[in-house]
Amino acid sequence: MLLALIAGGCSRSVDVKQALTVTDVHTGWYDAGIINGQNKLVPSVSLKLQNKDTGQVGGVQLNAIFHRVGETDGWGEHYVQAIDRDGIGPGASTQAIVLRSNLGYTGQQSRLEMLRNAQFVDARVDIFGKQGRGGWVKIGEFTIDRQLLTE
Repeated sequence: MLLALIAGGCSRSVDVKQALTVTDVHTGWYDAGIINGQNKLVPSVSLKLQNKDTGQVGGVQLNAIFHRVGETDGWGEHYVQAIDRDGIGPGASTQAIVLRSNLGYTGQQSRLEMLRNAQFVDARVDIFGKQGRGGWVKIGEFTIDRQLLTE
């Protein structure tokens, strides 16, 4: 009986790339405050996941891998449980999910001057999703806009 109750609360297994659509994407450089006396900016992306499947989708994790443009090595990442086990129904969307790199730029200049600096290298982010023990699949790639974010 207990096993039936537990199984009933779990979402079914789906192909994350086929079941979900990334929507409402906003990117920029987040003002991470002052670190060791210097201003810090980190790449950031905000997005929603929309269920385009015919049933509940739950237990989804996201991992954002940030890269500097022109480089293949990762430059920070952010992992989250994006949709809990209860899931979201067909056509429903998550609340905004904010993913920020743990790495970024620091400097004595103002934040806006940092963004305008000739040596500033832009960034991009690859978003990967998975459900349960499934493998990670790429569900999006976005360029980080050169704009200052305060939220």
